[in-house]
Amino acid sequence: MPSVYIKTYGCQMNERDSEAVAAQLVAKGYTLAVSEAVADVILLNTCSVRDAAEQKAIGKMQNLAAEMRRNRPDVVLGFMGCMAQSRGQQLIDKLPDVDLVIGTQKFHRTVEHLDDILAGKRAKVVDVGAEQGSEGTIREHILNGNTAEKSVTAFVSIMQGCNQYCTFCIVPYTRGEERSRTIPDIVAECRELVARGVKEITLLGQIVTSYGKRDLPLKDGKSAFVQLLEAVHEIDGLERIRFTSPHPKGYGDDLVEAYGRLPKLVESAHLPVQSGSDRLLKLMHRGYTRERYLGIIAKLRRVQPAMGITTDIIVGFPGETELDFEATLSLAREVQFDNAFIFKYSPRRDTPAADMAGQLPQEVKEERNARLLALVNEIGARHYQRCVGCRAQILVEGPSKKNPARMMGRTRSNKIVVFDGSERHRGQLMDVQVTRAGSFTLYGDPAIVNL
Repeated sequence: MPSVYIKTYGCQMNERDSEAVAAQLVAKGYTLAVSEAVADVILLNTCSVRDAAEQKAIGKMQNLAAEMRRNRPDVVLGFMGCMAQSRGQQLIDKLPDVDLVIGTQKFHRTVEHLDDILAGKRAKVVDVGAEQGSEGTIREHILNGNTAEKSVTAFVSIMQGCNQYCTFCIVPYTRGEERSRTIPDIVAECRELVARGVKEITLLGQIVTSYGKRDLPLKDGKSAFVQLLEAVHEIDGLERIRFTSPHPKGYGDDLVEAYGRLPKLVESAHLPVQSGSDRLLKLMHRGYTRERYLGIIAKLRRVQPAMGITTDIIVGFPGETELDFEATLSLAREVQFDNAFIFKYSPRRDTPAADMAGQLPQEVKEERNARLLALVNEIGARHYQRCVGCRAQILVEGPSKKNPARMMGRTRSNKIVVFDGSERHRGQLMDVQVTRAGSFTLYGDPAIVNL
């Protein structure tokens, strides 16, 4: 059977989608190629959140197409994901060597479309239509890749789409409206993963805290998402629960309190703020104020003082003044984020912000990005340095990516810890003594703990 190589751009949702497509292909007899150089089918799972991500994927495909025309003209080339959904037929018009364009609600159709193309039944396929029930089709997993190593963590998609319509964001247009899976369906998938050795599950959604809003009523004052957390928490053998990405509007008291009463729900919150300026938050259509955001942070830290908090921030949004940017800097100082993912505003086609007055020059975005990044790095370095000398529980995931001779795990607050260990430690919950801190990485010694 043909071999397939999938390259993924963008978020954890895209990573999860790629994994599910790979699993579906393997189930149908395809093999996974170790590199694009030996693959019969090459698929790029694309992102549209920023223009740079789209250009990177298009550039990659242009290079692949040129190489395949010269050396391996029978290789099938395809785009999947958000850019495929957004651009559709335009991608084949621009790149005639592309054979397949498959949208965000049609990942589960990838196998049949590839079968048709490889059998010569169809020359080109563009499938970007909406499909009812597609939120329940991404459930297969490849836990071990091409190795015999045991996967300790897994992503589980609980919903598709987004109803927020932030003025800067293209996701509602590429992922569609919110559609949630049922709690029993999600729990069954999680149970299967735990039975296969998974210790930690991350629940995924575009706005994960909006889960089930239209489908499940409040129960004992608890939202549908908290009801789901409670159901997953009951799974025997599961050690940790994480989720991403939420929205500040979804942090009701029921969710805040869940951190204090559900031991498997780790004290880690990725809470995108985007700006510290109320004026910009309103222009962004975020639905909360600076004061509301800070109130959520205060509540989380009252329930879990050791809560690790990270965020997303946009710099250079249309009309952002120096005063607006200073408000973002001051919010970062006040919250003291463990880390922040900073993005220079990028106009996205058909979004309201793309047509707003006050589009900023690139050099202004670059300068503000550098200033905010320096502050975030300074705050993060202090956070990590304070961990030195402390004992931390980690879940060992496997070899360190930067140094495969060492092992790595994550603390409950989502800090990476690298230590001298071996394959026997994989999957263990273990205590380490933190001996030093690097750039957003901790280094530990389990031997000290066991003296």
